[in-house]
Amino acid sequence: MLGMGGGASARLPAADAGDDLKPKTPRKSRSRVAKGEDGTLTDRAYRELEEMIVTLQLSPGTVLSEQALAVRLKIGRTPIREALQRLARDGLVVIMPRRGIMVSEINLRLQLRLLEVRRELERLMASLAAERATPDERREFAEVAESMLAAAAKSDDIAFMRLDQRFNILIATAARNEFARRSMGLMNALSRRFWYQHYQEVADLPLAAKLHAAVAEAVSQKKAKAAATASDRLIDYIEDFARKTLDA
Repeated sequence: MLGMGGGASARLPAADAGDDLKPKTPRKSRSRVAKGEDGTLTDRAYRELEEMIVTLQLSPGTVLSEQALAVRLKIGRTPIREALQRLARDGLVVIMPRRGIMVSEINLRLQLRLLEVRRELERLMASLAAERATPDERREFAEVAESMLAAAAKSDDIAFMRLDQRFNILIATAARNEFARRSMGLMNALSRRFWYQHYQEVADLPLAAKLHAAVAEAVSQKKAKAAATASDRLIDYIEDFARKTLDA
């Protein structure tokens, strides 16, 4: 619940030379791949860049080059460009016309205002997910809860962040409310990056994992009220974490 991705669309130029890295597919499939419609190169570029930004491998203020990213990720420039557009909608990068693309700065006070909205949306989504999740999704929630606790026990922050994103996507899917999902998509990546930047200073990874797991377990057990209560407790922790960071 520390974060989740979003999306954006725009008219793009034709495929460039970097696209020869794409697998050979029929013309229709290749077009869909370039547009990210079936979750291949564009989605892969988005996932990898989002993790690099959230985990500060690409730090705030870094100026990004489509060409350099295409070489680094071994993906053509068109999927990279589309992924950057999605990241701009998430607030993780800023696209400056005729000046380039820059990783956005981290704003502490923005996090506190963001949490006011997240509390209401996440409570709603946790409750809806508990009511609407399929049997397969409930099993996955239980698996995520167990894996989060295991990652925290090993102090594996990267594994925890990946599980957190998996949890966010799962709960948004299980809630089956596209409006709540879109709204959360504009906030969670920023929250995950903020948490990652400061968690070693003031956060408690085992406690964070325990609170996330409580939400996942309640959803897996079809306990809507318990899921909503667990969500509030999680946001209480995240808000307390943000305020401690502000004090520091």
